[in-house]
Amino acid sequence: MSISVCRSVFFVMACLAASSVHAAVNFEKDLLPVLTKKCIDCHKAPYEENGKKKEPKAGLRLDASWAIVKGSENGPILTPGAPDKSGLYEVVMLPKDDDGHMPPKGDDLTPEEIKLLKTWIEEGAEFGGWLGSAQGMPAGAATEMAKPHKPREHELFFTALEKEVKPLSDDVLAKAKAAGAQVAPVKVESPLVRVDFLTGVSKCDDEKVAALLLLKENIVQLDLGRTIVTDAALKTLGQLPRLISLDLRQTKITDAGLESLIGLKKLQTLNLYGTEITDVGLKHLAKIKSLKNVYLWQSKATKAGVKQLAAAVPGLKASVE
Repeated sequence: MSISVCRSVFFVMACLAASSVHAAVNFEKDLLPVLTKKCIDCHKAPYEENGKKKEPKAGLRLDASWAIVKGSENGPILTPGAPDKSGLYEVVMLPKDDDGHMPPKGDDLTPEEIKLLKTWIEEGAEFGGWLGSAQGMPAGAATEMAKPHKPREHELFFTALEKEVKPLSDDVLAKAKAAGAQVAPVKVESPLVRVDFLTGVSKCDDEKVAALLLLKENIVQLDLGRTIVTDAALKTLGQLPRLISLDLRQTKITDAGLESLIGLKKLQTLNLYGTEITDVGLKHLAKIKSLKNVYLWQSKATKAGVKQLAAAVPGLKASVE
C-alpha cells in the first residue's frame, strides 16, 4: 500500500472517529420496532393459519432474545462485537438479487436502520432485560436472559449528560434548519443532538454557527468540516456545555481561536485535519483535560508539539501522520 493511500485511509478513519461518539443502542426501544415491522412476521413462534401450521423460516425466531441468541437451523446468527461475523447483519447487507438477502420481499432496512443494527452488535448485542415471547422457551432461558442489565460506562455518561436537558421545540429546530443546519437525535427519544452543515458547507459561516446558540444545551456532536467559519465561530462553540465531538477539518481557524474552546469540559474528540494549527494552538488544547482524540494530519503541528500535548493530557491520542 502506498504512502498516499495509507494517508487517505487514515484521514477517512479520523473523520469517522471524529463523529462516532454516540449513546448506546437500546434494543427494545431502538431496534425491536425495526425487526417487528420488517422481519418478525416471517421469524416468529409457530402458529396456525387457515388450518396449516406455520413455522419460522430457516428455524429462526426474532421474537425473543433467547431465540435470537439460539440462532437458526444453520447455527448462531449473532456474534457480539463482530457484525462481520453475525449472520443477522450479513443478510441485510447482501445485494437485493442475492437469494440470501433479507427481507426477501417488502421494504429493505434503510441505511439508518442497518447502521443501528451494526452499532448494536458492535456494542455487545445486549438486550437490556428484554425477553420477548416465552413460547417454546427452553428451561432456564428466562433466568439467563432476564439478568439485570449492567449499564456500561458510556451509557452512564450519556444518562448523566441528558439530565435536565429538555427536548428541542419545533420552533427552535425550524430556526436551525433555516440557518442550514441538519439536526438529528443521537438516539431515539434522546434530547441530545448531532448537528452538521454537510448540505451547504460553502454557505456555513460564523453567523450561521451563531444561530446554534438556541440549541446549545442539546448539542453533543458538531461537524463544521470544510465550512467557511473563522475564529469568531469558535467563540460560539465555547458556549456549548455538552459538546463532545467537534469536527473543524479543512477550515480557516487559527491557533488564537482554539483558546475559545478551553471551557469545553466535555470535549473528547477534535478533528483539525488540514488546518493551519501549529504547536502554539496545541498549548491551548493542553488545558482541555477531557480530550481523548485529536486529529492533526496535514496541519502545521509538529511531532514535538503533539508529544507535549499528549504528556499534558493523560490518555490522549494525537498524531500528525
